[in-house]
This record gives sequence, C-alpha cells and structure tokens, in this order.
Amino acid sequence: MIIFHEAGDIAEVARQLQGKGQIVDSEGLAHISPYLTEHVRRFGEYSTLELGLQPEAYGPHLNVDFGPLRGDGPPGPSGYGQAA
Repeated sequence: MIIFHEAGDIAEVARQLQGKGQIVDSEGLAHISPYLTEHVRRFGEYSTLELGLQPEAYGPHLNVDFGPLRGDGPPGPSGYGQAA
C-alpha cells in the first residue's frame, strides 16, 4: 500500500512539474523509486508524555438485542440436517 501511495505522489509531482513547463521524461522517472522507506515509521511514533494520563472509564454495556432471529425458538427436528 505504501508503494502504491508513493507512486501516486511521484506522479502528482511529475504533473506539477510539467504544469510549470519543465520537461519530465521517462528516463528521469526511471531513477526514482516508489519504495522509499526513510520516512516510514513501521511501528508508528509514540510519545511518552501521555503515559501518566488515565483513560476514560470503559462502559461494557452493549445495546444489542440477543433475542431469536426467527420465530420463538430453534426450528423443529426437520429444520436441522437439511442441505441448502
């Protein structure tokens, strides 16, 4: 996904340069790689300033109806074991 994003960024910059009248040829673009990893933070950037903060209380209540989906209960004996 990162390579796809980088290729899109390279294409956008090439379009901007062409829009300003500069010549952008395929030979020059062949030397640019979309696989740039210097700026990619694989595991993110984490700050230690928030370590002392307490998170909000978690409310575990789910507002979900767990009632039967069809009818009042499970199907009768003929409802099980039949192929679709």
